[in-house]
Amino acid sequence: MGSACALGLAQLGLSVALIERYKPAAYSPEQAPDLRVSAISYNSEHYFQELGVWSDIEQMRLCPYRRLSVWENPKARTDFNCVDIGVSHLGHIVENRIIQLALHNACSKLPNIHCFWQQDIQSLELQPWVKVVLTNQQIIEAKIIIGADGLNSQVRLSANIGVQGWQYTQHAMGINIKIAAEQQDITWQQFTAQGPLAFLPLYGQHAALVWYNHPNKINQLKSLSNAQLKQQIIAHFPPDLMDFEIIDFASFPLTRMHANQYVKNNVVLIGDAAHSINPLAGQGVNLGFKDVEALVEVFAKQFEKIKNTQQTAGQSGAWLQEYEKRRRADNLLMMSVMDSLYMAFGNDLAPIKLLRNIGLTLADRAGPLKTKAMKYAMGF
Repeated sequence: MGSACALGLAQLGLSVALIERYKPAAYSPEQAPDLRVSAISYNSEHYFQELGVWSDIEQMRLCPYRRLSVWENPKARTDFNCVDIGVSHLGHIVENRIIQLALHNACSKLPNIHCFWQQDIQSLELQPWVKVVLTNQQIIEAKIIIGADGLNSQVRLSANIGVQGWQYTQHAMGINIKIAAEQQDITWQQFTAQGPLAFLPLYGQHAALVWYNHPNKINQLKSLSNAQLKQQIIAHFPPDLMDFEIIDFASFPLTRMHANQYVKNNVVLIGDAAHSINPLAGQGVNLGFKDVEALVEVFAKQFEKIKNTQQTAGQSGAWLQEYEKRRRADNLLMMSVMDSLYMAFGNDLAPIKLLRNIGLTLADRAGPLKTKAMKYAMGF
C-alpha cells in the first residue's frame, strides 16, 4: 500500500521518501507461490493500469477469475458470472509479493522517490515537521507522513490516534495446493457454522484454500503432517475441490479495527493502518487501494489549487480532511457488511439456517440487485 501511494504522489511531481521494512526477492518463474494472496478487484486493476504497473504484474503471474460462487447448502447456491455484466472477468487472484515487486520496480525508476529498503523507524517526531530516524541512523524530514505500516501501525501509535475494534472468534488458515486439473476460473466459498471454506485459483495448476475455524481447531490442523492435513481437507471441504497436493500452509488471527481518525495534523493513515476488516469477501486490500487513489486525488487537487492561486499549502490537516470524508463512510459500510455476514453465517440455529438458505436462493434470482451487488464488489 505504501509503495502504491509513493508512486502515485511521485507521479504528481512530489518528492517522496519510501521506507520499506522488507524487500521481496526478485521474481523467478520457479518460485513457489506466496502464501499471502489477494483478490484484486476490477477497480484496483484499473488503478494499477493508471500507475503503470499492471503490465509488469501480468508479465509475472496472476489468475483471472470469471465466476464466483457462494453457498451453505448446495441447493441454495448463488453464482456470479462476468458475462452477466458484460465484462471479461470479475477480478484477479494475485500473490501479494508480485504486487509489491511491480510497485517497487516502478518506484525505483523515479528520481523523486527516495527508497530506504529494509529499514525500520527507530524514532519519530511529528511536530512541527516530521522527523524520522531509521535503524541505520539516517534522518528523513518531511511535511507529511503517511502511515501505511499495517494493523499495528507505529505511525498511528506515535500520533496518539485511537482505534475501535475486536478479535473475531475465528482464525484463518491459508493452504497452498497444486491441483490435478488445469487452471480454474472460479473462486468459491462455502459457509459452515464453524466458518467459511474458500477456494482461490492461482497461476497454472496452483490454488489456495482458506479454512476459517476456531483457534483451537486451526492450531490442531497446523500440527498435522501434509498427508494428515490433506485427509482433513477432504473430509471437510465440499466435493467441488479436485484432487490436490499440499505445498505449504500458515495461519493468522482475524481482527476488526477502525482508527478514530485517518488524518491528524500532518499524519495520514491508509490501508490496514486505518482499518482492518473480516476477510470473508477479500475486500480489505481493495479498500486500501481505494484509500491510495482517493488520497492521491486530494493531493492533486490541492496542488493544482496552489499552482493556480499562488498560495501556500497551509495547514496540512485542513485540506487532507477531504480524504477522510471520502473514505471513512465507504470503509465503514464494507466493514459492517462483512460483520453482518460473519454473524449471520456463524449461527447454527435451524430457523437462522433456513433464512440463510432462502436468502441465498433469492439472491441468485435477484436480477438487477444481484448485478448491482456484483458491480459493487468489483469496485464500480
